[in-house]
Amino acid sequence: MKTTALLCSMLVAGASAFGVTSFTGSRVAEPAAARTHASSKSSLEMMRHRKRVAKLGKPADQRKALLRALTTEIVRHGRIKTTAVRAKAVRKHVDHMIELGKRGDLHARRQALGWIYDKDLVHSLFEAAPERYGDRNGGYTRVLRTMPRQGDNAKMAVIELV
Repeated sequence: MKTTALLCSMLVAGASAFGVTSFTGSRVAEPAAARTHASSKSSLEMMRHRKRVAKLGKPADQRKALLRALTTEIVRHGRIKTTAVRAKAVRKHVDHMIELGKRGDLHARRQALGWIYDKDLVHSLFEAAPERYGDRNGGYTRVLRTMPRQGDNAKMAVIELV
């Protein structure tokens, strides 16, 4: 008799674990704390199909600062070594700065001053860009893959001005 009572209590407990009070099929009310916790945090993660912005593992403000710094250094030195993903991401911004330098008007100069950190570098870019890239309609940078980085085996690349 004790085994029968134990078996019945296990069946009822097992049924209530699935949200059913007994074999009648009526639902057990969930505690309010469980409902609010489950609804406040969304477990749905959307995929990033056809999103062209490389996030670089950083928040938007840090990503913008990194791209501005890389653009400034490429224009200053003409060639830098960085990761392949960063090189591909900064290529767009360097090409845009050279396009602004080729245009050469006041609005383009102010746009370049808003992106590049060094004011003197912007002035030298606007002096050199029209004669250096005057006949070229784009593709002002070249990304060359190099050996992976020693510490973490990250894909490395050299980005240079053509």
